Amino acid sequence: MVRTKHNGVIQMKGNVNAEALAQELAWLSTVLDNRLKCYFGQDAEVTSIYQIEPPNLSNDSHYGAIVDSMNLDFKERLILILGATPHIRPELLDVFFLKNSTFNRGFTEFGGVKGIGHGGFLATGETALFILGEDDLSIRFSLHDLFDGGHPLAKKGILNLEPAHTGEPFLSGKINVSREFIELVTTGKNRKPNFSRDFPAKLIETKLEWSDLVLPKRTLDQIEEIELWIRHGNVLMNEWDLGKKIRPGIRALFYGPPGTGKTMTSCLLGKLTGRDVYRIDLSMVISKYIGETEENLSRVFDQAENKDWILFFDEADALFGTRMQTESSNDMFANQQVSYLLQRIEDFSGVVILSSNMKNNIDKAFIRRFETMVHFGIPATEERFQIWKNGFSDRCDLEDQIDLSDIANQHELTGGVIMNVVRFSSLMALKRGTKTIRSNDIQMGIRREFLKEGKTM
Repeated sequence: MVRTKHNGVIQMKGNVNAEALAQELAWLSTVLDNRLKCYFGQDAEVTSIYQIEPPNLSNDSHYGAIVDSMNLDFKERLILILGATPHIRPELLDVFFLKNSTFNRGFTEFGGVKGIGHGGFLATGETALFILGEDDLSIRFSLHDLFDGGHPLAKKGILNLEPAHTGEPFLSGKINVSREFIELVTTGKNRKPNFSRDFPAKLIETKLEWSDLVLPKRTLDQIEEIELWIRHGNVLMNEWDLGKKIRPGIRALFYGPPGTGKTMTSCLLGKLTGRDVYRIDLSMVISKYIGETEENLSRVFDQAENKDWILFFDEADALFGTRMQTESSNDMFANQQVSYLLQRIEDFSGVVILSSNMKNNIDKAFIRRFETMVHFGIPATEERFQIWKNGFSDRCDLEDQIDLSDIANQHELTGGVIMNVVRFSSLMALKRGTKTIRSNDIQMGIRREFLKEGKTM
């Protein structure tokens, strides 16, 4: 790796992402240097920062590819690299720590905030306007659109202006770039968000294949409709111009008893179509405090927008249940949560799957808005036989007297329960130091599952 230095910025040769960012940072450094010299009446190389051409970046770099694909202009590029700088070369912004000797404090016009743990300068909207607006108010006012939520950088979840404190100028909000963007343009990796209080959703995956899914043909046909939307929805909305006539995204309800394959099917849909599936942890989403549930949901939907994710709400009755008569302020706020969620789901351009044990548990306002509702019932005898047969490992043997077809016919069990029995009976065989599954092990496993539900064989 060869290192060179230009305008105080170390450039690293040999890594295309590092080279692209080094060029962009060198450009930013030159812009800042000349802007401050012009502002303080010192000799500068140019009379306007707009005379400093941004570099031509290689499309082989992730940063260059984004700049090119989004056709970012001078102003957009400067705001983007300004927001990214604290994550890459924070010392470049130390120039804004200049002290105004007249008032013995920083320059108000520079904007910026100090972080809690970060020791450097964090640019705000005011910082961007100081640089780009020069001394022309009309230019400054025209720049407000760059921080609009409808701007492509915001819509793609790359950059946004953090809300200012109540009563303060909105441009005093910090310029934020997403962690996913920083990971992509520096390491080249598409970072997946970590499960946390700030992102109450967990990536779920399966090692199974589509061929392992045992469901009735009618159910599979309904699931195929979701798959078709995932594969061809963009064509319908954009190339066929149906975006003016139909809602974005698709909403599906999976309902039926536990263990019938709702979660597994969601995972397999993601695996089949190359999409990540995130299960929303409702225990971390729902809050007794006014407004917190909506904030928690916003974090998930805001991150998921334009990510091609599948959002899976397991046991959704807790949040999507029937709204109540407003007899108290608590009832009113609970209904507001449902209404808010309903609106977010309607506006979401991706795939949302709600899982419930019973369709009747879901608010009718949601039911009307599902494009498809898929019932996952207790598998029929033949389906149960397939699950039993596929469930056991190829490395074990079954006692001669075990008739899986007869077991499937006798016991109406869900796929999840059958796999619990397979696991139990397999462990019993290993406990004996053998690979043979006994009939008594299977019967005991079935009995254990019945007892869980308060039933007897």
